[in-house]
Amino acid sequence: MENFTPYSAMAGGGLIGLAAGLLWLFNGRIAGISGIMGGLFSPWSRDTGWRLCFLAGLLMGPLMLRGVNGESAAIHINPSFVLLSIAGLLVGYGTGLGSGCTSGHGICGLTRLSRRSVAATLTFMTVAAATVYIMRHWLGAGS
Repeated sequence: MENFTPYSAMAGGGLIGLAAGLLWLFNGRIAGISGIMGGLFSPWSRDTGWRLCFLAGLLMGPLMLRGVNGESAAIHINPSFVLLSIAGLLVGYGTGLGSGCTSGHGICGLTRLSRRSVAATLTFMTVAAATVYIMRHWLGAGS
């Protein structure tokens, strides 16, 4: 871990938890990004406004960081566009299969002590660790 910053990580985690808690408290909704995004494309959805605001807040995060720190978060992506596209499709498939995404299950579901979310979180964390191991040590990608 080259650039571990515990204070900013704790602050970020606290803000994510606060946002998820406020969304649950005031809207009765779970802060699962796939559900929020999926609701935008649902023809019977009447709650487009808060969904757009939530997603705008996610996109504004890096801009706010730049305003506070004077620099943007450094993101380095080594894999090819094809590999990233396949990964994105697999994540989308897993989100549908697991009835929710990492944020919905991992943040909100675990907080509510949902057994389904515990199973989903254990599954996606195990698969993620195995994928990183295979990609780095067997296929040599991302080193």
